[in-house]
Amino acid sequence: MRRRSASLLGLAGLLALPLTVMPQAQAADGLVSTGKAATASSVETSAFGPGLAVDGSTASRWASLEGVDPQWIRIDLGANHTISRVKLDWETAYGKTYRIQTSADGSTWTDVYSTTTGDGATDDLTVSGSGRYVRMYGTGRGTPYGYSLWEFEVYGAPTGGGGGGGTAVPFGSHLKPYAAGILKPTGSQAAIDQKVVDYYNKWKTAFVRQNCGNGWYQIISPDADHPYVAEAQGYGMVVTATMAGADPDAKRIFDGLVKWKIDHPSAINPDLLAAEQDTACRSVNGGDGATDGDMDVAYGLLLADKQWGSTGTYNYKDLALKHIAAIKKDELNPTTKLLKLGDWSSSGDQYYYISRTSDWMVDHFRAFRRASGDTTWDAVRTAHQTQISRLQSTYASGTGLLPDFVVDTNTTPKPAPGQVLEDPNDGAYWWNACRTPWRIADDAVTSGDATSLAAARKLNSWIKTKTGGDPNKIAIGYKLNGTQIASGSEAAFFAPFAVAAMTDPGSQAWLDALWNKMLATPVDTGSYFSASIQLQVMITASGNHWVP
Repeated sequence: MRRRSASLLGLAGLLALPLTVMPQAQAADGLVSTGKAATASSVETSAFGPGLAVDGSTASRWASLEGVDPQWIRIDLGANHTISRVKLDWETAYGKTYRIQTSADGSTWTDVYSTTTGDGATDDLTVSGSGRYVRMYGTGRGTPYGYSLWEFEVYGAPTGGGGGGGTAVPFGSHLKPYAAGILKPTGSQAAIDQKVVDYYNKWKTAFVRQNCGNGWYQIISPDADHPYVAEAQGYGMVVTATMAGADPDAKRIFDGLVKWKIDHPSAINPDLLAAEQDTACRSVNGGDGATDGDMDVAYGLLLADKQWGSTGTYNYKDLALKHIAAIKKDELNPTTKLLKLGDWSSSGDQYYYISRTSDWMVDHFRAFRRASGDTTWDAVRTAHQTQISRLQSTYASGTGLLPDFVVDTNTTPKPAPGQVLEDPNDGAYWWNACRTPWRIADDAVTSGDATSLAAARKLNSWIKTKTGGDPNKIAIGYKLNGTQIASGSEAAFFAPFAVAAMTDPGSQAWLDALWNKMLATPVDTGSYFSASIQLQVMITASGNHWVP
C-alpha cells in the first residue's frame, strides 16, 4: 500500500536512539543529495545505475540485482553534514528490512533508522545523525526481485567538518583529476564508476580470504606456484585502499593485509615482504622478497596514509617509509639505478644486472620521492624512463613493445636473449611485460609527463593498427617486432592497452571498444593475475587512480 510515512513497528531493540517520523524536515534543512556521487553494491543492468536515484527525476531509478541480499546504495555528500531527513521513493521492488546509515569516512557506519516492516511506496523519515555518506542498507527484500528506488533524498546542512578525518579520496569522488586531454570511456561517470564497483565486488569474492586466523587477510593466487604470493598482496593493498568509500570493509581488509605483511617479513630484509607462502600460511622458498610485490606494498601503504591517516592501529606512513628505504637498499641496483628482481640478488651473481620491465612503475617512483624526500627516486625514475624510450627505439621501433626481462643493465641494456629466469620468451612481450602499457600509461595520465605519454602513445598506435581496432584480436604475447606468439584472448594482455588508449585524443572509439571488451569479460576466478590487472585498469580508466 502507498503511504506518507514509514512505520516504526519492530524498532524496539534495534535502535539505541529514539526516532520520530514526520512528513516534513526542519525548515532550515534543504535537499543536499541531488546530483551527488552515488555508488551501489550492484545494479540489475547498466540502465539502472545508482546515479539515477539522485538525479531529481521520478522517471528513472536504481535497481539492484534480483534475488540477492544484502544490497546497498550510498550517497557521498562531498563533506560532513547534519542529517535530519531521508526520503525513499520505492519502486515495486522495495526493502522490507533495511537500515539508514551515516558515516564520516565511508567505512564505519552508524544506524540512524532501522525497520523490519517496510511495505514500500514512500518512506519519509525524520532522523538525527551526521556524516559525509548516507546509505540505505537492505537485508530483506519485500518482493522476489531486488531493491529499487526512484529517488533517494537526503536533507540536512553542511557542518564545515569535511570528511571528519575519514576517507580522504573515496572511490568515485574524482578529487584527483588527470592531466589535460586524457580520455575516459564514453558514458556517464556514475555508470562507469558502478561498473568498476561491480567488478571489484566479484574480484573480492573470488580472491580475498581470511585463512589461518591471526587477523590476517590474504589475496589468494590459484594460478601461481604458491597459494599466496607477494605480487597478489601488493595488488590487494593498492586496490582496497583505492576502493575505500565504495567498500565499507576496505580499511578492515587493508589492515588485515598489513598484518600479513608484518608477520611475513623477508628473511633478507625484514622491512620487505616474503614473496611466497604455502597453504599453512608459512613463508617458503627461502622467504626472500620480490620487487614487484614490494613496490605495490609500499605504494598501498602511502595510499592508506592519505586515505585514513596513520594514527590508528598501524602507522601506515612509517611502514611505507621503512618499506621504501628497504627497496632502495636491497631491491635497487645502486650503480644502474634500475630495479633488481628481488632482495635475494646481490653483487656478483648472474641476476644482479637483470631487471623486469613490469616492475618499472614510474608513478610509484614519484610517490616514493614525495613521501621520503629522497632525491634518489628522481634519478631512479629518470633511469627507468630513459631505458623505456631506448628499448622502444632500439629493439621495438615499430611496436613500442618491451621485453619481460632486460639483461646487461650495467653496460648496454638489451632484451633477454632467451630464458634467463622464467621462460624461453623472457626476451619477448610475454606474461610479465603484458602489464607495461598499463604501468607506463598510469604515469602518463596522472602526471602528463612527456616521456611517459610518448611511450604509451607508441604502444597504443601500434596495437590499434595491428588489430584494426578490434580488441578481440589482441593476442597472448608478441615478439618485439609484433609477431604473435599465441592465440586466444586474456585480460592480462588486452586490458592494459586501455590505459595507453586514454593518452591519445584520437582513440576514443578504440578506448570504448577496449572498455566494452572488459565489461564483457567475467572475473576469471582461476586467475588472480588477469582479474587483478583488469580491475586496476578499470580503476584507472574510470578516473579513479591517483598518486599519493
